[in-house]
Amino acid sequence: MKPVKYLLLSLLGMSLQVSAQTVVEDAWVRATVAGQPSSGAFMHITSTTDSKLIDVKSPVAGTVQIHQSTMENDVMSMKSVASVALPAGKTVNIDPEGYHVMLMDLVGQIKDGQDVPLTLVVENAKGEKESIEVTAKARALNSMPMHHHDHGAMH
Repeated sequence: MKPVKYLLLSLLGMSLQVSAQTVVEDAWVRATVAGQPSSGAFMHITSTTDSKLIDVKSPVAGTVQIHQSTMENDVMSMKSVASVALPAGKTVNIDPEGYHVMLMDLVGQIKDGQDVPLTLVVENAKGEKESIEVTAKARALNSMPMHHHDHGAMH
């Protein structure tokens, strides 16, 4: 019986180790007006190992995609990406000007101050996946610097 006990303790230790590999800080979502079909989610992600953000899910949106905004010849463009690299020990900013999470086909208005649940899926270099539950606070558009970028034409 003892080997099974030690095996279970070893497995528990590995799962605790995996869950401690990625830290998400300052997660927030842009609040919307009634009828607005999409919003963005932003945060800072730090992983202890070379990993990548491969998926994000949220019950507030029918579709969630990871996007990258780039400026070329004074024109902001945006495209969906399969993943975002998370180099070991470096904080990666998920923000309006670069990589960001698009919440599309919203099921309702996201109100200022609302808690928005997000599930991030991170994969390390060994192919091990980790799901991270995050609560992002909705912030009103007028409470942050204005960033002009039109998501409507790109979807």
